[in-house]
Amino acid sequence: MSVRLSSRLARLLNLVPYFIANPGISAADAAAELGVTTKQLMDDLNQLWMCGLPGYGPGDLIDLSFSEDSIEVTFSAGIDRPLRLTSTEATALLIALRSLVEMPGMVDPSAAYRAIAKIEAAAGVAAAEGPDDTPEPQESPSVTTVRGALAHGRALHITYYSASRDVVSERTVDPLRIVLVDDQSYLQAWCRDAEGVRLFRLDRIDAATELDEPSAPPEQARTGGDALDLFHDDPSLPLARLVVAPDHVWILDYYPMTQTAAHDDGSIEVSMRFATLDWMSRLALGLGSGVRVLGPPALVREVTARSRDALDVYRAVSSD
Repeated sequence: MSVRLSSRLARLLNLVPYFIANPGISAADAAAELGVTTKQLMDDLNQLWMCGLPGYGPGDLIDLSFSEDSIEVTFSAGIDRPLRLTSTEATALLIALRSLVEMPGMVDPSAAYRAIAKIEAAAGVAAAEGPDDTPEPQESPSVTTVRGALAHGRALHITYYSASRDVVSERTVDPLRIVLVDDQSYLQAWCRDAEGVRLFRLDRIDAATELDEPSAPPEQARTGGDALDLFHDDPSLPLARLVVAPDHVWILDYYPMTQTAAHDDGSIEVSMRFATLDWMSRLALGLGSGVRVLGPPALVREVTARSRDALDVYRAVSSD
């Protein structure tokens, strides 16, 4: 049997117990949950109509009542339970669940660990490996509150540390979803103060309070195609131009920099938007000889002045 046919057979066999557990669900909702198109789902249901017990007469075939608005199973022909997971499927699910648990805010840790325990028990993993005494990681109260607000459709008041500005601010936001960007979990939300969609890194939300009012982001915030742009290239912000030494190119993994040129010696030129001269100059100075500032002129002057001041202090201390 080809991989394509075996995959469809497994899907067909799982449809009956799925619709028994979800009576009256619409074709669109079911297709979305099952990861297929509505047309493919309707084709599968028509195929199921011709399957059943030997004899293949009235009372032997699977019987369904379905339309695009509602789907129900009226006779299951004994296919009441979903197929057992294969060893490969169980392993893939366990790896995925354990990865999600380690990402703040992506899933409810308690629910994920219960699912892991059930899958391990069904696959015989727990019996083979013995009990796991590793304590479950504790989710921070702010992350729990964020997930709760999303589930309840409520607005949030958060205390947030902005690394780009090095400030802590109070925000009222309308949550949209939790997303994963470069192995970091973010709350995507409409910020009422900034009047735009913003991403808030979950581990930088110091405190969160679920408000007694519904989350009501504007329609464009729900459907905006660029909402996942982590670092908005706001043309109103100044643009720093830097040369990064070969042994410091790792900083591109930690800061929103865009490479603009590469040199023969291995160094690269990058650009980066920044909010304040104070913050950007401290970043450049903190990276030491690994970074050379090319512009803008105001940033060059600020870094040069601070470097001279620091050198003067060093010389004064050394001469004492």
